Amino acid sequence: MSRYTGPSWKQSRRLGISLSGTGKELARRPYAPGQHGPNSRGKKSEYGLQMAEKQKLRFTYGLNERQFRNMFVRASKIKEGKHGVNFMILLERRLDNVVYRLGLASTRRQARQLVNHGHVMVDGKRVDIPSYEVEVGQVISIREKSRNMVTVKAAVESAVGRPSFVSFDDEKLEGSLTRLPERDELNPDIDEALVVEYYNKLL
Repeated sequence: MSRYTGPSWKQSRRLGISLSGTGKELARRPYAPGQHGPNSRGKKSEYGLQMAEKQKLRFTYGLNERQFRNMFVRASKIKEGKHGVNFMILLERRLDNVVYRLGLASTRRQARQLVNHGHVMVDGKRVDIPSYEVEVGQVISIREKSRNMVTVKAAVESAVGRPSFVSFDDEKLEGSLTRLPERDELNPDIDEALVVEYYNKLL
């Protein structure tokens, strides 16, 4: 299954969650798109709830189904901690997500584009793979030639706060993952236990 490239706002309204993290998608119309408007969401089955929760998490981080499932399997092999939480931590360690968390991009989609186009460096070396797994302490920065980009400047200036598990230097435009996040620092609108239940029935 390919990565979703359609309107993110429509997808946010369908899933009932802000995929951009700004909340703007649901501010005016907090219901699913379609002619039935607010009355379009019926009661979901247990499978439907699990599927919806899986889609919320997958679309939040912008992965295709194969990438997402492979990472779920990797998380199952981590001996310490809960499977669902370990899965979310692996997702948080993706380079495109760390770039977003540092405030170098206003959305994860924009962060993925920055990485894909070669504007991001890890420990002084250019990395253009969004799925690159960032280690604690590695320095993430913007290439010297890319520091005057309008999108980067706008993102940094508009950043209202960063999670406590990252550090950032506004002058150098660089930061790092200082530690792995705790569950209560991640998206509270996701029930990862339902995601685990969904895949346990398939795998």
